[in-house]
Amino acid sequence: MKFEIIHRTIYLYASPVRDSFNEARLQPFSNATQTVDSFFLKVLPAARLRHHHDFYSNTIHHFEIVEPHSTLLVESHLRVTTRLPALPAKTDSPWPLARIGEVLQEPRIFDFLQDSHYVELSPEVWRLAMDATVGVNDTWQAALAILKFIHENFIYESKSTSVHTHMRDVLQEKRGVCQDFAHVMIGLCRALKIPALYVSGYLATEIASATHAWVEVLIPGTGWIALDPTHNRPVDDTYVKIAVGRDYADVPPVAGNYKGTTERKLEVKVDIKRLE
Repeated sequence: MKFEIIHRTIYLYASPVRDSFNEARLQPFSNATQTVDSFFLKVLPAARLRHHHDFYSNTIHHFEIVEPHSTLLVESHLRVTTRLPALPAKTDSPWPLARIGEVLQEPRIFDFLQDSHYVELSPEVWRLAMDATVGVNDTWQAALAILKFIHENFIYESKSTSVHTHMRDVLQEKRGVCQDFAHVMIGLCRALKIPALYVSGYLATEIASATHAWVEVLIPGTGWIALDPTHNRPVDDTYVKIAVGRDYADVPPVAGNYKGTTERKLEVKVDIKRLE
């Protein structure tokens, strides 16, 4: 599939601010399931854009605006081609859960087995993960069992949480939005020693107003498999992957700091158009 996506972020300040330093994680990287056909990032007030790649290979644009300004616009224009990922069948059992410890031999997975900013691996989380996967002996089946457990036990409620909500609060309230469900699934998987990472991106079948979030789990011998706990399904070619990290703290679309008033309004809009 081909999509055109415009992601617009506007900050409106109550009084002029200055010395604004910002990062934007809005440019996807091309891989086996998607190709970035074009990407353009616009910033107003105009600023010189630089970019680098972080530890997780995400593209990060950074810029500074020293002069006083009352608004900040960060707008990305993206065209991308997506492809269906290769997935194990739901009944497959490619790797015994009892051998998941061998995954430590894989490179660069340490971060995706630990506590992180919004994910906590407490004894209570381990107990919940065990309950969610009772009778399951395979890693892939365990991931699917956790996916189903979240779908059956948590309620999607728009605006019930914020981007700063911790996984422990979601477990207590049993409600949240896509990033909360991603954090819960990451925590339950990591509690069983299944490497799990956070994915920020777009779901092109929705009338989107912001980014979407899902999870990738590492199935030894198969690779990283993307699962969406909000919709209780594997990811298909309607998903566009922007960035990955340990949790949301690693992948905010726009983040920064400035000098000036703390009174501000934030407007975010995402427009997605299918091109074929």
